[in-house]
Amino acid sequence: MAERRGRLDTPREQHRPLIRTPTYDRDAFGVFAEQFARFMGTARFLMWMTVVVVVWIGWNTLAPHHLRFDEYPFIFLTLILSLQASYAAPLILLAQNRQESRDKVVAEQDRQANARGHADMEFLAREVASLRMAVGEVTTRDFLRSELRSLRDDLADPDDEASATASA
Repeated sequence: MAERRGRLDTPREQHRPLIRTPTYDRDAFGVFAEQFARFMGTARFLMWMTVVVVVWIGWNTLAPHHLRFDEYPFIFLTLILSLQASYAAPLILLAQNRQESRDKVVAEQDRQANARGHADMEFLAREVASLRMAVGEVTTRDFLRSELRSLRDDLADPDDEASATASA
């Protein structure tokens, strides 16, 4: 019994599937699905679909019995519309999923750009604040003139006082 199981230290043989799944280009199929979904969402599609249904119903109602291709009351039309819907729904969902993926990428890029812009604005706000503080500490022309006048007056006053005390 242990010999049939094989050894535990050797890998099992991989079994090949009985039915091989077809390979396809996912991007090409996705582009096809998006084009199909875009076409199905147009007024042109709705108009042509309405024309086909009206012609179908008119032909199978008004044509002689031997020329009608849908003998029973529109069973084949119902089958065709169901078949179209069964293929259209997954293709539309595939197109929506691809659009959602693109929207996520765009949203992430927008978020990153907003974060960079916010960081730049904070940096600039800090720079403006530091410039305001630096400008507040800079000597203005009027302040410098008043200080020089004050120094001149202080220097001029002791001489006047010394001469006034000497003459007295």
